[in-house]
Amino acid sequence: MLGIGFPELVVIFIVALIVLGPERMPQVARQLARWVNEFRKAADELKKELAADEIEKSKDEINKVRQELLNKVYHPLPETDPEKPNPEKQIQKEKTQEKPGQKVSQETKAS
Repeated sequence: MLGIGFPELVVIFIVALIVLGPERMPQVARQLARWVNEFRKAADELKKELAADEIEKSKDEINKVRQELLNKVYHPLPETDPEKPNPEKQIQKEKTQEKPGQKVSQETKAS
């Protein structure tokens, strides 16, 4: 408790008793207890909010990793080496680049 031991509490109590007097001492003690309880409630609420934020961040990260794994399973990488030219893709590119009225290439005639 903030490094305050029993002897320090006794000294604080005696000083408060002298300053406040025996009539006001119970009222001040009740008020101090209310403040301490409100502070504790606020601290507990803050802890809960921070924990909820951490849980939400963790859920987002888990969903992101899950989606990446699903993408890898359902859309695997092509088995061909990306540096090697793929003849099928080359033919498809040529077909899409042809304009109407343009001669058809020898490769597409053969297929």
